[in-house]
Amino acid sequence: MHFDEVDAGDYRIYAGAMERPRSFGYIAAVVVVRVRGQQPRREAFRDENLAGGYGWASAADALRFAINAGRDVVMCRHGMLA
Repeated sequence: MHFDEVDAGDYRIYAGAMERPRSFGYIAAVVVVRVRGQQPRREAFRDENLAGGYGWASAADALRFAINAGRDVVMCRHGMLA
């Protein structure tokens, strides 16, 4: 498993790349958490199977996709729980 995290305004984006079981490539996952602002810290978005489980060729590609998906959630507020 490979992990990365970035700050995006009031949110922190946690990205993960996991090797696909019995198959080639890496699955991308993302969790977006509100860490600043008026409201208490809480999870705002989670997707553990981005792009329908597409097998990215490298962990770096999967992480990049997950971080960009997290940024889209923060910028567009699409699918956000908080």
